[in-house]
Amino acid sequence: MKQGFFTAILIVVTYAVSLGFYVWMGTTPPESMFHAVWKGGPIVSVLMALILMVIAYIVERIVALNKASGKGSITEFVQSLKQDVDSGSIDQAISRCDDHQSSLSAVLRAVLDRYKMLAAHNVTDREKRISEMQKAVEEATVMEMPLLEKNLVAISTIASISTMVGLLGTTLGMIRAFAAMATSGAPDAVQLSLGISEALFNTALGILGGIMGIVTYNVFTSRVDHFSYQIDEAAFYIIQTLGSSKS
Repeated sequence: MKQGFFTAILIVVTYAVSLGFYVWMGTTPPESMFHAVWKGGPIVSVLMALILMVIAYIVERIVALNKASGKGSITEFVQSLKQDVDSGSIDQAISRCDDHQSSLSAVLRAVLDRYKMLAAHNVTDREKRISEMQKAVEEATVMEMPLLEKNLVAISTIASISTMVGLLGTTLGMIRAFAAMATSGAPDAVQLSLGISEALFNTALGILGGIMGIVTYNVFTSRVDHFSYQIDEAAFYIIQTLGSSKS
């Protein structure tokens, strides 16, 4: 519900801003670049809104993923945590997870909490321990992954929509250009140039939005995959170590 509300507000705000900017461009001097973009037609305002939405999602993902990285180096955190586990300092390892405040530490803390619960119930069977701790990893990962992958689908969708909207604007511009050439006698040079300008600017903005969306989607997906790999690697080590523990 909250995500849908955020998206709805973002659509309204970005289109209002882009529409206002589009209207302003129409008031600029005819020789200016802004006026030339304005000649691309009303679809330009839609394309600018899509680009602004991509930028907003980029900022949101950067902030969210940096927060998911926690406080300090993840590599140093994992190494310190492994040392605590090797020495049997489970409470210290849990405290270290609380201090780091990352998605990785949240998953590993779930493993440590499950281990303490098993120890409190005197569960000594190695397979039972490992199975329960793996369940803890799966449960915690299910909670963390949606936060890491949030809005990635939206970015991917905007990349596709931007390209298609740009193609629509290109088509409309070419229709205007061919209509100007279809007049009897000499072609209407003004309408011909407007049609070509509309086609080219819509093509350019559509491609720009598509490139921004595709590149950022791939970058953020790679970061999420890296988070997932770190979680799996650290969790596997801790589970195997605690599963073999005598306590």
